Amino acid sequence: MKNLTQVLVALFCLCMPALLHAQRDDSKYLAGAVPEVDGKVVFTKDFSIPGMSQDTIYSRLLKWMDARLAKNENNSRVVFSDKEKGQIVGMGDEWIVFSSTALSLDRTKILYQLTVTCQPEKCIFEVEKIRFNYREGKEKYTAEEWITDKYALNKSKTKLVRGLAKWRRKTVDFVDDLCVGVTEALSATVAKAPAEEKKEEQKQKETKALVNSGTTVITPKTQVTVETPQTATAPVTVTAPQTNAQVVPNAYKEVAPNAIPANAIQTGNGKLVIVIGEEPFNMTMMTANAGGSLGKIAGDKPVIFTILSPEQPYEQMEAAGNYTVRFYPNGQTEPSVILECKKVPSQAPIEGMPRTYIGEILKAKIK
Repeated sequence: MKNLTQVLVALFCLCMPALLHAQRDDSKYLAGAVPEVDGKVVFTKDFSIPGMSQDTIYSRLLKWMDARLAKNENNSRVVFSDKEKGQIVGMGDEWIVFSSTALSLDRTKILYQLTVTCQPEKCIFEVEKIRFNYREGKEKYTAEEWITDKYALNKSKTKLVRGLAKWRRKTVDFVDDLCVGVTEALSATVAKAPAEEKKEEQKQKETKALVNSGTTVITPKTQVTVETPQTATAPVTVTAPQTNAQVVPNAYKEVAPNAIPANAIQTGNGKLVIVIGEEPFNMTMMTANAGGSLGKIAGDKPVIFTILSPEQPYEQMEAAGNYTVRFYPNGQTEPSVILECKKVPSQAPIEGMPRTYIGEILKAKIK
């Protein structure tokens, strides 16, 4: 009997990885997730920033790219910039970690080129010339021969090829993380110094990568300064304007999410407050200390970006599926805008950096 139990336990352990693999939703990484242009892998993301000049877009993204590449602490750097043409080119070299345990570390060096082309009210962000140096450079691959649909998907393009799955997933996630960085830079947030390591990403079910979700529209109004919370170790930061009166629904007019006025939220002249849970019980409130802005993703899906500064607690936001965002103008005790949102899955940020949350706007009320 004892021997039989041991055999069953051994079989369960052998089968467990396969079961976990079968349960994973890889829809985000299937056909088209790694785009090609003339046979070369080129990830392209369009950003629309109504009202922002080419010079402003250029200066923000030059500053972002310079800081982002400097984090690699090697030869990664901006290699070309032309303000008049609105062009910035950078070369990167950093680690992607597949898995890390006390006994083993599975990782690869990824080398890549970033290109930004700035124009009035818009910009194009590209990631290309991707190469991998694996096992300390003993194995070298290009993206074209390693993570494209031809090699990384089965013949029916319904599943990832097991040996190449980790490469494709991690590369798409890596590019998504870069796109989030561009979004934060264009949203006028002031990021603090980067940390040394990435937190392990959350395993969320996503149907499409951010880089492949169409044009992202950002409508920043003014520069936002990150306010360091007075008590960084507090379990929950509640900095919403204090009032005993509940919000009166009749005082607001409901509008379609895509009809919210572009100037309805100006984080330089007020606060964005995130509300999680039901009012008045089991409710958590926290200010998006690093600001945020209205925008659109996947073509025309209205969203709101809310950004927590590195010191703020975020566990409840991570666990939330739906939440509400309120905008309080300076000096006001009642919000002028109330947005009911559904959280859009996004990449976990680098430790020590602001956390950006994207909420699809389901219902909007304004005064």
